[in-house]
Amino acid sequence: MTKTKKTIIALILSILMVVAIFSAVKIIAYFTDMNENEHVLSEISDFINQKDNFEDDEKSPEAVLLRDINPDTVGYLTVNGTNIKYPVVQAKDNDYYLCHNFKKNSNRAGWIFADYRNKFDGTDKNIVIYGHNMKNGSMFSSLKNVLTNNWQEKKENMYINFNTENANSTYKVFSVYKIEAEEYYTTTAFNNKNFQIFVDNIKARSNKNFNVDVKSKDQILTLSTCADDDRYRVVLHAVKV
Repeated sequence: MTKTKKTIIALILSILMVVAIFSAVKIIAYFTDMNENEHVLSEISDFINQKDNFEDDEKSPEAVLLRDINPDTVGYLTVNGTNIKYPVVQAKDNDYYLCHNFKKNSNRAGWIFADYRNKFDGTDKNIVIYGHNMKNGSMFSSLKNVLTNNWQEKKENMYINFNTENANSTYKVFSVYKIEAEEYYTTTAFNNKNFQIFVDNIKARSNKNFNVDVKSKDQILTLSTCADDDRYRVVLHAVKV
């Protein structure tokens, strides 16, 4: 074997070793982040168990108690027929919680967060909540269940609970669909006429007619995550009842 061939082989082996090390580091970092979030969820569960001693019936114990861990907490979301049972946080932008968890530690899974434009004072027409589609089933990964007939056929899945510091609210599903990434369905500010047009448009997108009436006076909840690629989004809309 010539010296040149030996050099080429050595270079190729070096490159392969670097790639292998880089991949190993990425894999370790991924599982480290997932394990950390599992620990955080366990801590959250322990905190919520204190609600038996919570005396204010007009406020959500989850939202109030969890603010002691993270002051950015704005509510607690539960979606039947999925793994979604998380406190919801809100930052000054829609980027921070894409890469930080509930403890504000850097984490590729991020956390479940509300659009920074939402006010939670009872005036918002469309509360928008985002989460990553994680391969381990965490965050909003199981939101894709809402597109299936099996999920849609169960009556209990039609109601979503979103409890904030000031109110325990139930929302009824009226539209679910997959669509290319856009900003339209995340609109938060409307007048009554524009809101009714908006509602009619997002109802028409649904892959199922839920026969739920939504009027211009109503308020809605929107959940959004990536599909199995970054091009599309899985979206759910529900009206406050």
